[in-house]
Amino acid sequence: MRSKFMKVRLILFILASAITLRLSAADAAAGKTIFVNQCASCHNKNMKDKLTGPALAGSLERWGGDKAAYYSWVRNSQAMIAKGHPRATAIWAEYKPTVMSSFPGLKDADIDNILAYIDQVVAGGTKVAGGGGTQVSATVDKESNTLLYGVAFVILAALALVLSRIIQNLNRTAAEKEGRAYVDSSFKDTLTSKGAVGLIIFALVVLGGYTTVNNAIALGRQQNYAPDQPIKFSHATHAGLNKIDCQYCHDGARRSKHSIIPATNTCMNCHKAIKVGSTYGTAELTKIFVSAGYDPSTDKYIDNYDNLSEAQVADIYKKWIGSQYRINKKSDIETQDEKMIANDQWDAIASSLKVEGIKEKVQGPIQWKRIHNLPDHVYFNHAQHVAVGKVECQKCHGTVEKMEVVKQHAPLSMGWCINCHRETEVKFKDNDYYKSFERYHEEMRKGTREKVTVEDIGGLECQKCHY
Repeated sequence: MRSKFMKVRLILFILASAITLRLSAADAAAGKTIFVNQCASCHNKNMKDKLTGPALAGSLERWGGDKAAYYSWVRNSQAMIAKGHPRATAIWAEYKPTVMSSFPGLKDADIDNILAYIDQVVAGGTKVAGGGGTQVSATVDKESNTLLYGVAFVILAALALVLSRIIQNLNRTAAEKEGRAYVDSSFKDTLTSKGAVGLIIFALVVLGGYTTVNNAIALGRQQNYAPDQPIKFSHATHAGLNKIDCQYCHDGARRSKHSIIPATNTCMNCHKAIKVGSTYGTAELTKIFVSAGYDPSTDKYIDNYDNLSEAQVADIYKKWIGSQYRINKKSDIETQDEKMIANDQWDAIASSLKVEGIKEKVQGPIQWKRIHNLPDHVYFNHAQHVAVGKVECQKCHGTVEKMEVVKQHAPLSMGWCINCHRETEVKFKDNDYYKSFERYHEEMRKGTREKVTVEDIGGLECQKCHY
């Protein structure tokens, strides 16, 4: 009886130790989840630079270490500003009229977890291509967690062996006192006992279930996915440097479900005039001309272009590339270097515009690689968010105007969308779409309601996204 009691205590002790270790190690990981879902759209991932909001590194210290005030600021910044808190008013003076979202649902432990993640990033960030800063990569997190779990397993295994020997010694002592013969069980006997086998099976079932569910939830997720495109198109140059509005190219965003990838003729609106790129010269812009069938040498579209062979098309554009090379060299003489550059550029152009099994000709639409992709069972309407909700593109897509290579900024998970609907205030003013919500308008006029969120108007109803 005593032996069974000791084994039960041993198992409970091991489980409690494992749970304690896991909880203590989960702070930064839990903070990362909250940061990605609720903070990353406004705060720089490297924690050291400003974005829409201030840099988060050392933010608690800048509040004088006053956790109570800091927690209140995170949960309701405008309330702190209204109270005249000096740090709150200083931040407001620098960043107004941008209002920080309120997070009344965050507990003290949640905010502590975010702070732990911020400290982790500041202590050991790694560069991420196209991300405009640094962040702790998923690979680094996974490796650090794996090491932590490995160390915890070794410690617990050693502790289990030590306690097992202690139990055997106690059982031997008890048997000698009672005059019974006692046979020490071998390590193999311990591992093959019913209790040990049952515990191992239970652990495998829990681990297998967790892994299956976790992988199913993550299926198709591709946050930070930044594929190489057929053309090296720089959003930093177009949307950032030249201030081209997102909806000039993605004009479907304001009037349809899809934002649409712009057709080549949209590119040609500008590039009939701008024929040589500032970074790549003729190497990238010629791809647009080849796709559209436009001859930049004559400023005309090519007749019967689709019926031309690839060799005929190549001759037209090699001539164009060579002429620009001679202009740069300020020479009228065709050289061997010119021919080599024209041939190399054409080979790169042809390989970029053709996709085996999909598009075998250089003529025709450019096969851009899709970055953002929701599952088929999810309904999302760009026009509803852009035209009606007045949501900024950067809210979901990040600071695209700073990206040389566009990446998927947000996780696009169900939890991320739901959190946004819980926190985002509906813009009622001068918005005819929301006139039907008379009760909310009346409550706001009377002052009994401060704001209306997407959740209040049905934004969390399952049928809205899964019908």
